[in-house]
Amino acid sequence: MEKKEDSKDKMEIESEKKEDNKQSEEIQYSIKIGDLNYDESLALAEKYKSEGNTFFLNNKFLEALEKYTQAINVKVETKNNAIYYSNRAFVNLKLENYGSTIQDANMAIKIDPNNIKAYYRRGQAYDNLTKYSEALKDYVFVKSKLPDNKALNEKILKARNEIKRRNFFAAYSSEGRGKPEITIEGLLKTFKPNESYNGPVFPTDGKITHEWVLELINRMKDLDNKKTHSEKYIDKFYLLQMLLKVKNIFMNQKEALIDITIPDDKKFTVVGDIHGQFYDLLHIFEINGYPSEENPYLFNGDYVDRGVFSLECLTTLIAFKILYPNHLFMARGNHESYNLNQMYGFKNEVVDKYANDKIYSCFIELFNTLPLGHILNKKILVVHGGLFSKDGVTLDEIKKIDRFREIPESGLMSELLWSDPCKEKGRLPSKRGVGMSFGPDVAERFLKDNNLELLIRSHEVKQNGYEIEPEGKVITIFSAPNYCDQMGNDGAIINLNGKDLKPVFVRFKASPHPNIPIQKYMTSFMCY
Repeated sequence: MEKKEDSKDKMEIESEKKEDNKQSEEIQYSIKIGDLNYDESLALAEKYKSEGNTFFLNNKFLEALEKYTQAINVKVETKNNAIYYSNRAFVNLKLENYGSTIQDANMAIKIDPNNIKAYYRRGQAYDNLTKYSEALKDYVFVKSKLPDNKALNEKILKARNEIKRRNFFAAYSSEGRGKPEITIEGLLKTFKPNESYNGPVFPTDGKITHEWVLELINRMKDLDNKKTHSEKYIDKFYLLQMLLKVKNIFMNQKEALIDITIPDDKKFTVVGDIHGQFYDLLHIFEINGYPSEENPYLFNGDYVDRGVFSLECLTTLIAFKILYPNHLFMARGNHESYNLNQMYGFKNEVVDKYANDKIYSCFIELFNTLPLGHILNKKILVVHGGLFSKDGVTLDEIKKIDRFREIPESGLMSELLWSDPCKEKGRLPSKRGVGMSFGPDVAERFLKDNNLELLIRSHEVKQNGYEIEPEGKVITIFSAPNYCDQMGNDGAIINLNGKDLKPVFVRFKASPHPNIPIQKYMTSFMCY
C-alpha cells in the first residue's frame, strides 16, 4: 500500500514543481564565465557564503541572512548560486519567514534541479504554513532521492494524516454537524479534584485574591527543575474551572476590538510576545509591578509555543485576568492556534504536564474567544500582527469580525494576526507566506481614515525589543529576550500615560531559567 501511495504522489509532484518554479524570478548574472573579473567575483561570493555559514552556526541568523544575500548579489554566473539561495532559505526557515523560504528554494531549484536540500526546506515551509499537500509532494520527491532516510517517513506520514484529518472535518461539516469538539463544561463533569493535591484551590464562586495568584505562581517556580508536575501545577479540575471562568469573561465581549480608557494620571503597560518564557514574564512583573487596578496591562498575544513554560505563562495570565477582568487585557496572537501549537510545542507541553490531550482542547476553546485587538483612548490601535491587503477597512468592520473560531488562512482576521510592516511603500507579499507586508504609507492612510494616531503591534523579534517604523506611525514591541535561547535580543515593554499617550520603552535582558532544551516540545519537523 505504501508503494502505491508513493507512486501516486510521484505522478503529481512534477506539475507542482513546475508551478512553483514558474513563480521564481528570472536569473540575470552581471559577471559571466570568461569575464576578466570572474575568478575574483566568484571568490568574493564564496567568501560571503563562508561568513554566512559561520554566523549561522553561531545562531546569528540575521547576520547570516545578510551574508547569503551579499553572495547572491554578486550576481556571478555559477551553479553555487543554488547553494546561496538554499542556505538563505534555511535561515528564513529559522526566522519563520516561510514565504521567503519558498521563494529562495524555488530559485535554488531553478538553478540546480537536483538541490535536494532546497526541496526539503520548501517542504518544511509548506508544512509550517499547514499546506500539507504541497509539503507532501516535496517530501516524497526528496525520499525518492534519499530512500533510506527514515526521518522522511515520519514527515510524509504526518502530512498524509493532516490531509485526512482536514478531509474528515470538511465532510463532517458538509453534513451540517460542524466540527466535533470537547467543551470545558463537558470535561469538568468527568473530573474531580485529586485527593492528594495540596496546592491552591480555585473557589467555587470564582473569587480569588492577589495572594492566591502569587501562591499559584510560586508553586510553578522551579529554577532547579526538581519538582514533579503534580508539585508545580494546579490540579486539572481547578484549571478547567479557571478556563471556564475566563472563557465566559471573553465571551461576554462580543466585539473583536475592545475599547480601553486610560485615565490621565494612570500608567498603562503593553507587553509583546512572551512565547512561553515564564521567568522573563516574572521579570517583567519585577521591574514593572504586578497587574492590579492601579497597574493595568495589555498582553498582545503569542503567550505560547517555542518556550517550554507556556503552560506557566498562560496559567499566570488567566489567573490575573480572573482577578482583574477590567485591568488585565489579552489579545489573540497567531500562535494561539491549533495548527501552530501542534508544531511549536504548546500541545505537546500540555499533554506532558497534565497527561491528558483533552485539557489542550480546552485551551483551544479559550483561544477561540480572545479579542483580536484593543483601542486605547480612541487614538492607538493595538493588534498582534498588522494591517490589511486592501485600503478602506474601518474599525467598525474589524469589530464585526467573527473571532470565535480557528484562525483562517486569509481575510481580515488572518491579516490582523499575521501581517508585518515593511520599509517600502505600498504592499508586498508576506515573507511569512501568510498575511502581507504593508508600507508606512499604508499605515498612515489607515490611521488617518480611522482617526487614529498610532499602531502598536508585536509578532517580530527585534534586537532592542522594540522598533519604531519609518514615519513613526507603527511600533513593534517584543517581550521575549534571547528568543528561543539563541537570538541574543533584548525584550521590551511599552509604558503609556493616559494624558499624552507618549510611549516609554523599558528594555530588559533574559532571566535565568531551568536548563531545559528549547526543542523539548516541538515536533521533529521543527527541529531543523
